[in-house]
This record gives sequence, structure tokens and C-alpha cells, in this order.
Amino acid sequence: MADLKAWLMARLGEISQQSALAKAIRYTLGHWDGLCAFLTDGRIEVDSNTVEQQMRPVALGRRNSLFAGSEGGAETWAILASLIQTAKLNDLDPLTYLADVLQR
Repeated sequence: MADLKAWLMARLGEISQQSALAKAIRYTLGHWDGLCAFLTDGRIEVDSNTVEQQMRPVALGRRNSLFAGSEGGAETWAILASLIQTAKLNDLDPLTYLADVLQR
């Protein structure tokens, strides 16, 4: 990783600072500590697929709410979808969770 960082810094000095590549390299270097965290903490996975798979239903539900028929319907759908996904992410049965929340 030290060699990669040195290589990125060298490339950054060779390319236009306005380029998309320079922007990407600066972004990577700006997040370097987080990028290297898996090297010192065995609990951290190298990739984020697990997290992305957990977030996908939330984002999909939010996007689907755009087609709810009206602004009020979309807002209601977004709230309901958020409650359902929150229950799932916390290993709760969504129906039981919603019944409890709505009863309160």
C-alpha cells in the first residue's frame, strides 16, 4: 500500500490537476486512512459488497416511491419503505415491527 500511495502521488505530479484522473487520485489519497484500515483491523472486509447489498433495497424503495401517483402518496410510501427496511436491517419481522410502531 505504501508503494501504491507513492505511485499515486507521483502520477498526481505528472498530470493536469483539472483532469478527472487527478480528481480521482486526490479522492483516493484523501480517504487513504479508511482505505488502509483493513490492514490493521481483521474485522473490516476488503470490499463493501455486504454493505451495498444491505443498502440496495432502501435505495430501490426510495426510487420506487417516485411513482406513487402523487406527492403525498410518494411521501407516505417513502416513510413506510423506510420503516420496513429499518426493521429488516435490525433483524426484526417488518409486520410485527410496523404493528408495534403504529399501535404506539
